[in-house]
Amino acid sequence: MKRSGILNAALSGALARLGHTDELLVCDSGMPLPRGVEVVDLAFLPGIPSFADVLDGILAELVVEGATAAREVRTANAGCDALLSGRLPALTYVPHEELKRLSGACRLVVRTGEARPYANVLLRCGVAF
Repeated sequence: MKRSGILNAALSGALARLGHTDELLVCDSGMPLPRGVEVVDLAFLPGIPSFADVLDGILAELVVEGATAAREVRTANAGCDALLSGRLPALTYVPHEELKRLSGACRLVVRTGEARPYANVLLRCGVAF
């Protein structure tokens, strides 16, 4: 059994299969899921697990070279915006509809139980060397 890090077998394996420039979407429970993309659904109850907890766990395991969030998060969910901008220095913003369109090309979606609006971010994988 793993001692630390992400214990969910499906998520741990999916993250290990990602490579440089692959993208993954970490999203709230209301985000439409793109068709044909692998989804690891962690949602259990509203708010559980939280977007912040899942994002922190993923960021502890991945090299991230860029990130994209919905512009609307700035006004509709200031707490999430502060969380994102504090953890992702290469963060850019696009309209929510554009983020939904972009998510169709990602390799992995990780759905959280988050129940606050626009708690979604598209992460671009970097490389450790």
